[in-house]
Amino acid sequence: MNNRNIPKKILDWYDNNKRELPWRNNISKKQRQYFTLVSEFMLQQTQVKTVIPYFNNFINKIPNLKKLANVSEVKIMKCWEGLGYYSRARNLKKTAKKIISDFNGDLPGTIEELKTLPGIGDYTSRAIMAIAFNKPIIPLDGNVERVVKRIFYLKNKKEINKGNLINKKSFFGKSNRSSDYAQAIMEIGALICKPTNPLCFECPISKNCQSFKKNDFELKYRNSFNKVKYFEANIYQNQNKYLLIKNKKFKFLKDLLIFPMKEVEKNKFQSSQNKKINIKISNMDMKIVLNKKNKMIKIKNSFFLDKKNIQDQILPSFTKKIFKSVSNCS
Repeated sequence: MNNRNIPKKILDWYDNNKRELPWRNNISKKQRQYFTLVSEFMLQQTQVKTVIPYFNNFINKIPNLKKLANVSEVKIMKCWEGLGYYSRARNLKKTAKKIISDFNGDLPGTIEELKTLPGIGDYTSRAIMAIAFNKPIIPLDGNVERVVKRIFYLKNKKEINKGNLINKKSFFGKSNRSSDYAQAIMEIGALICKPTNPLCFECPISKNCQSFKKNDFELKYRNSFNKVKYFEANIYQNQNKYLLIKNKKFKFLKDLLIFPMKEVEKNKFQSSQNKKINIKISNMDMKIVLNKKNKMIKIKNSFFLDKKNIQDQILPSFTKKIFKSVSNCS
């Protein structure tokens, strides 16, 4: 494939069609590094449209790296409340402290150094290098992966392995606007080369796309499996107050407030006549039976929360969803 004009085509499209995102604002170099750090943490496992209001609120409350390093856990978790994957918030604060203590307050400028920071792996380090430091790197996120698969019509397991996808990125070539270019390719994946019904006639590189030529846009995924697990949540109620515990048992929602619960076998879940709900969290589909308990017991790290005081507590969306269901629990 002739990719000589690919960067120009993509950047021309980007300049005319990019979304106005708050972390793309015309800001100082120092602010760009901070905005990129925060936004990339938030964008791990979360869509852009969901992140935007959280990012704006976060930057308003915690405007720079120094304040982030010194912020209380209560404040940072309140800013993160509802965004999910709460370990990201804790790692973000740890990263801020480490940047100040080990890198004199400056975001490190190499992939190797970035990967020493809590919560930063291969993808996030590359995204930061490209976006914040204008390095000629194209991070392989889900959007870029989708574009590559369609351009080269990659279908079988060997073709869609990560190593091959990384090699195929050479198709895009390089630009002296590396920061914009990396974001432009991701933007095409997000706005044009969508998982279903791609807008090929708006795509600047459709003439280079094998899937477009074959009129076949079906995608094959490397990881599409969601675990299905079954749980019992025990509902202890005293008038309008409900018993919550600080989660020390499960890896998900660690140290956050949840209803007392345990994992059960599928047949036990299915045999229960009590109210059941479904909640998706991370790569897990949780099927939960709500057991209303009449007898009160003492549970470590627990307390009763009045429903009217929910907004005063840091509660994950998971717990709030159960709160909404328990009033009809039988």
